[in-house]
Amino acid sequence: MAKEEKDRVETSILPLKYVDLVEDIFHAVLAIALFAIGVGAFFFSIKRLLETAPFFPNGMIQGVNDILFIVIILEILRTVISRFTDGVYQLDKFLIIGVIAAVRHILTVGASLTLESGKSDTAFERAIYEMGLNALIVVALVFAIFMSKSAHRKAK
Repeated sequence: MAKEEKDRVETSILPLKYVDLVEDIFHAVLAIALFAIGVGAFFFSIKRLLETAPFFPNGMIQGVNDILFIVIILEILRTVISRFTDGVYQLDKFLIIGVIAAVRHILTVGASLTLESGKSDTAFERAIYEMGLNALIVVALVFAIFMSKSAHRKAK
């Protein structure tokens, strides 16, 4: 193992420690940018929530949608930060982000179906297909999370 690492360092153009340092700096900049985006999205969501009329149901639905978007940003931030501690990206975190995104889309489509009474039959069918497809995506991602956790337990 030590010989492989030595060979890898000797054959690379740049020393590996500098490549790792640049990568860490880049991940730190990304983490700061994601945090700033999350904070900005939070304040924009509060502003929009206060300005949306009527508050019920439009404001509430938009608020839930915005909160789930902020949760997605924070989960991505957590994934980038865990890259520093673990040294690798973790599959489970990306699967969880996918579940949150799919559920967010289901809620958005469901809310639009509830609020818009004058939808054409084609638009209604498309919305139902979208909700069904996203529900299947959620089931598949939850199954993938289960399989990933089972693999981690067996490896230990």
